[in-house]
Amino acid sequence: MAKDIKKGIIFDIKRYAVDDGPGIRTTIFLKGCPLRCWWCHNPEGQVLEPELTYKRRRCIRCEECVKICPRTAIAYTADKVRINRRLCNLCRKCAQNCPAEALTIIGREICVADLTKEMERDMPFYAESKGGITVSGGEPLLQIDFLDAILKECKERGIHTAVDTCGYAPYKAFERISDKTDLFLYDIKTMNDKIHEKYTGVSNRLILENLKRSAESGRNILARFPVIPGINDDEDNIARTAEFLLSCDVRGVSLLPYHRAGIEKYKSLNRAYKLKKIQSPSSEELNLVKDKLETLGLKVRIGGG
Repeated sequence: MAKDIKKGIIFDIKRYAVDDGPGIRTTIFLKGCPLRCWWCHNPEGQVLEPELTYKRRRCIRCEECVKICPRTAIAYTADKVRINRRLCNLCRKCAQNCPAEALTIIGREICVADLTKEMERDMPFYAESKGGITVSGGEPLLQIDFLDAILKECKERGIHTAVDTCGYAPYKAFERISDKTDLFLYDIKTMNDKIHEKYTGVSNRLILENLKRSAESGRNILARFPVIPGINDDEDNIARTAEFLLSCDVRGVSLLPYHRAGIEKYKSLNRAYKLKKIQSPSSEELNLVKDKLETLGLKVRIGGG
């Protein structure tokens, strides 16, 4: 049976977003990402498939999930639920019967038609604020057929489109959606390939090559630079980042300050969080990075896009 390109897997829809492109926007978060950034604040978007999450703070210790699980994948020990994810087949019975919603399934399949209805609800706000739709993730290019279908529906309705990407995808994916994408929000994490591979799991070579080729093709690109203290905020990386962006004629960059808001999400997925000792950069530290980039010739703002 042929794959239905009109369906995809998302993990969230954020309405009235103001940090994911110009104006008021609806941001659609697609599941699945080829990177594993240590500072990722959306770990629920990394795996393509739906996932079971457990929020201990909500748990009322009723043990209903233990009783109802058909595969005995759930146990109650040390005052909390433990999930054997190898045994769990995501039958959803535990989540459906959890009275406190401590157990939930993250990720759902949705068709383009239903997604379009969500967009149409906010169209008056797009027109008034010059906003639109932003497709984020995860990495939206990982679901290229679904992404292409979403963007096509948007353009048919005259909706401004933005794609938030890490850049790690075949270049043909960029070519496929370029005529339907008004703005690429493009992450640049570090110019040092070894550091990039250590903290994201992949080389930065394809990412930089795709950015350069996309810029040469005349695509509208806003670079986004996550400021991670002690990892990519040193003077050498800042200078090399500015030099590279200017060589691509990409002059706009948004600074995204590292924050620790995703730590609880890692706990709910039973995953280790690797940057526990790093704190968010202060406003003084952010402004220092901003000043350095502006001195080198870039137009810089702090936050979103």
